[in-house]
Amino acid sequence: MIITHSVLADVSAGISELKKNPMAVVEKGDGAPVVILNRNEPVFYAIPAQAYELLMDRLEDIRLAEIVSSRKDQSEIEVKINDL
Repeated sequence: MIITHSVLADVSAGISELKKNPMAVVEKGDGAPVVILNRNEPVFYAIPAQAYELLMDRLEDIRLAEIVSSRKDQSEIEVKINDL
């Protein structure tokens, strides 16, 4: 039986390589995620802080867009600014 795994990064490194020099592995990705392999199977992704923050911002935008979409057909409520 052959088991295949999706790898969602262009750069990979072994767990041993990560243990020896974590920063070198992250730098190897040149700002993009690096898939970390253990016995040729992906176990996790090393993601630079800036890429992770961008990912979290995009996820928040998606969540907010879903909220807006779910509320787009609701009736409007008129409010006077002085009442707030």
